[in-house]
Amino acid sequence: MPGSDSEDDIDDGEFDNEGEEDIEQEIFDAIEAGVEEATEGDAESHEEDSDDDDDDEDDEDDVVLDSVPPEAVESPIPQLPAVIPVKLPSPPPTLERSPQDPTPPSPKTRSVSPAPARRSQLRPRVLYPRSYTVEAICALPHPVPTHSLASTPCVTHLLTGSEDGYIRDYDIFSAVNGKVFLTAPQRHHAGVVEGSLKAGQIRSWWENPGPPAPSADAGRAPVHSLALHSEALWGLSGTDTGKINLFTVRHEPGRLFHVMHEHRGPVSAISLQHDERGFFSAGWDGQAIQWDLDTGKIARRFIAHAAQLAALAVRPLSSDYPNVGADMWRRYSSHDSIEHLPVDADAHSEADSLFGDEPDAEGEPDDTPGATPLAPPLLSIPSAVPSPKPLPIPAPAPKNAPLILDASSYARFSHDIIMTAAMDGQVVLWDCRAPSGASYGVGRLWMGEKTPPWCLSACWSPNGGQIYAGRRNGTVDVWDVRQLGRSGPAEVPRLLKTLRNPPSSGIVSCVVAFPDGRHIACDNIRLWHAADAGEGEARGRMQFKIIPGHHGGMVSQMLVDPSARFLVSASGNRGWHGEATRTVFVHDIKAIV
Repeated sequence: MPGSDSEDDIDDGEFDNEGEEDIEQEIFDAIEAGVEEATEGDAESHEEDSDDDDDDEDDEDDVVLDSVPPEAVESPIPQLPAVIPVKLPSPPPTLERSPQDPTPPSPKTRSVSPAPARRSQLRPRVLYPRSYTVEAICALPHPVPTHSLASTPCVTHLLTGSEDGYIRDYDIFSAVNGKVFLTAPQRHHAGVVEGSLKAGQIRSWWENPGPPAPSADAGRAPVHSLALHSEALWGLSGTDTGKINLFTVRHEPGRLFHVMHEHRGPVSAISLQHDERGFFSAGWDGQAIQWDLDTGKIARRFIAHAAQLAALAVRPLSSDYPNVGADMWRRYSSHDSIEHLPVDADAHSEADSLFGDEPDAEGEPDDTPGATPLAPPLLSIPSAVPSPKPLPIPAPAPKNAPLILDASSYARFSHDIIMTAAMDGQVVLWDCRAPSGASYGVGRLWMGEKTPPWCLSACWSPNGGQIYAGRRNGTVDVWDVRQLGRSGPAEVPRLLKTLRNPPSSGIVSCVVAFPDGRHIACDNIRLWHAADAGEGEARGRMQFKIIPGHHGGMVSQMLVDPSARFLVSASGNRGWHGEATRTVFVHDIKAIV
């Protein structure tokens, strides 16, 4: 019947397609799974085709496939039905390398900004002169005493803060290179009797805001401390009420941007961090505070005891003493004994106390469980220092004062250190990376029994290796924090010497170090060669030079620029008792080779 013929044709076509697909699947399975699976597939296909009338056609297909040359059957994959392609993710461009350039491209490095590049060029022409000549060449008369100074490293901007609550910005180079001299009334006001001095060139001035009050004059607060950005973009001023003002200098001079309230008394010192993203302040309330300039909030408090803080300084980053590599540090970490260092066994080790443990008084390494360095410090090559005999008697410790900084506690310090000096005479070192309230990261320097109180000024040497502290009895103590010796009951940062001014000089209210690291200046004003003073042939002769200027007035602050060209000195009592003049002097420095 026609209908049955058509059904047979449809069935034949369907079976033909199924046969081809089965055969191709059998070949693929034979290649993948082996000959046994292929034979099983043949049996199954023949059983399916035996019920139909088209076995002859299927057999013909088998014969045709059997007659195909072997090399045509080796790659059956192209004969399979089309499969939907899957797009694989392409590798990132950084992984693609051409044969001509097998190495990856080097990362781009940012060029040094102009400001650090300029600061790096500020260095003295003579690194280690035999001495200096310092002579006043310019005078800046003020109506009242000046308590604080601040300048950029290049001394392009010089800020003065006075008792009348005004901040003045001077142009030193215009004054020094100009031809305007002091008038007769100005000379009388400045107390200049001999010689001729040039007059200062003022850029601008503005008020230092204080607490609001009904009277107009009460809105200004005396400026007890100052700090200035390295490019004179902004500045900081501390008042006698505990406020710290943030203001602009170069653009819109004197515009007040933010006020920080925390101190409960006059802010006696302000020091910027090295990255200038924050600063430290010290006050009469006995606390030092680290501030974050990004937020205007407190980052950490440094509270030791209730003595008034008179000075604060951040340890310089530069160093001129030899260092040992990181592999040596791994050998002499805080959990290792320092006795393996190549020094004389009978001598006392003098390794930089920032950089490893020292034996304690009994000769055993003082290892505190769980105490680890805050940062991997560098080791300095130790040297032997004989112990002075007999051992001096230490000064009594004030109430709630930190312990004396010995080798075991100093070994855990990082290189990020600040120094504070208090009115009771104590000089304390703080590790800025130790958390607030930690039992480590703080210690005071050893002092003798006869050391008087009233330490108004202290500073670091330019290389961060020594500390100079001026005292009420006209002396300057010199510590070396790189050396450890038995100055006290244990291995402590060594008190190298004490420089003594003549009794008629009065107290030492200000100390400043010169860039060479060998000379210091203290009031009123004495230039000391601190490295040679009291050593060998230097004894028995005049060991300092007198720099005339303030004529008995108390020196509040002195600045020496990094290139050792100018010394700027101001006179003021900074809120304490003492006489003061009303002039800021600019001195010219010349090196003697």
